[in-house]
Amino acid sequence: MTETVYHIFNQAKTGRWVLTCDHASNRVPNWVNGGDLGLPAEDMQRHIAFDIGAAGVTRHLSELLNSPAILSDFSRIVIDPNRGHDDPTLMRKIYDGSIIPANRDATVQDLQRRKDELYFPYHAAIAETATKVENPVICAIHSFTPQLQNQPKRPWEIGILYAKDARLATPLMDACRAVGWCVGDNEPYNGDLPGDAIDQHALQHGRPNILIELRNDLIADDAGQRLWAERLAPILTETLAATGL
Repeated sequence: MTETVYHIFNQAKTGRWVLTCDHASNRVPNWVNGGDLGLPAEDMQRHIAFDIGAAGVTRHLSELLNSPAILSDFSRIVIDPNRGHDDPTLMRKIYDGSIIPANRDATVQDLQRRKDELYFPYHAAIAETATKVENPVICAIHSFTPQLQNQPKRPWEIGILYAKDARLATPLMDACRAVGWCVGDNEPYNGDLPGDAIDQHALQHGRPNILIELRNDLIADDAGQRLWAERLAPILTETLAATGL
């Protein structure tokens, strides 16, 4: 039986948004070290393996924005689709204090297979979906952990990330702050990763885009995921309309 690489929701919807969730799953394909990276089960439930809550938010937003969504179905520590194909962190050997045994000893051939069977098909699905949407706007949904090991707590409820294109990001941050949220401006991460998913599917095509990071304790269950999707959908819609993009 062929294992899934991604899921597409609401492919026939007519909204302008193309929603992506690069880190939707913590699944390890069976052909990768027998489906086990050698990590304890609790590590596979942490943010190092996937973006907790992001998949649910993306699915709910897909419905509310009447737009298609593409979600990965493999763990970010198998291979990270939000990196350029030649990025040195594409297949991490250590992440937030946890050594990843199956990656530590992985060969160049192992990495290439993960690219060919996971990374490239996922990006091909995004590219194909975007070509079917008239004047598409790329919106990537991620989540972040409230606190990395030995690091201070992160205060932001939501982070808006952008690289060389802040046309949508700046007014969206203003709108989020206007409703009282603690908003990170390119926090907790810098939004500039050459070759990453936004670069590939938005910047290189001149498409309006946004990358949203939600703190994962706020979206750990379906109620939180639905709540934040319902909060974000009207702000995204109104901000896009106001920009005239």
